[in-house]
Amino acid sequence: MAQRAQTQFIDIGVNLTSNRFDKDREQVLERALANGIEAIIITGTNARESQQALEMTSLYDNCYCTAGCHPHDAERMSDTDFATIKALHKADKVVAIGECGLDFNRNFSTPESQIRVFKQQLELACELQKPLFLHERDASDTMLELLQEYQSELPPAVIHCFTGSEQALERYLEFGLYIGVTGWICDERRGQELAGMVHLIPDDRLMIETDAPWLTPRDLRPKPKDGRNEPMLLPHIAQKIATCRQQSIEHLAEITYKNAQTFFNLPN
Repeated sequence: MAQRAQTQFIDIGVNLTSNRFDKDREQVLERALANGIEAIIITGTNARESQQALEMTSLYDNCYCTAGCHPHDAERMSDTDFATIKALHKADKVVAIGECGLDFNRNFSTPESQIRVFKQQLELACELQKPLFLHERDASDTMLELLQEYQSELPPAVIHCFTGSEQALERYLEFGLYIGVTGWICDERRGQELAGMVHLIPDDRLMIETDAPWLTPRDLRPKPKDGRNEPMLLPHIAQKIATCRQQSIEHLAEITYKNAQTFFNLPN
């Protein structure tokens, strides 16, 4: 059995239901544990995948999941789907509502559908007082307007895979949101702005994630042959974030672990 790493991490966003993990899902989780990934939050993006995510948590002790509807799927979400998502939140291992939010970059669903479905999930979060796992791209103004509409009852929320502007970051922090940072920060083309402002995130508002199998760190040497990202690479991302913040990897691991544990109400 592989020796456990000394530094511990929680990966708050892994798309473990992806078919890119079908051949070696168990080995992926074993490698993650060997590299110090003590807990993984599996991302649910629609009713079907949220159900699959919950089923996976019953197979693996250190896995938890979200349940919700991604903005890309908003146009296809039925009343039955929403009822399914709501029912999934009765399970202890479903620890957040989402991935939900707004994506005006790709608009795979119309903005009107996205807003309608996002508001449904905001209302559910207020009702259940479950934290929110948020997706936002090119929609920060509308995102903040909707969050402010529910502000008095809103539970904690994290902007997952933050890739926005410094102005958006400052506004999210002022609102009290947590910020999730991925391997986007390791991209020498697109991630330079994030690398230059990640130090602005207070210690008690930062969480880290791979968003695997997507967003494989571009500065990995050697690069994975299949190009796939996986949770065992989270320490590499954490080291880049720590360097940009002029912090030790040990400090970064400690604060992000504590933040994720508290935010998702995970056991000690």
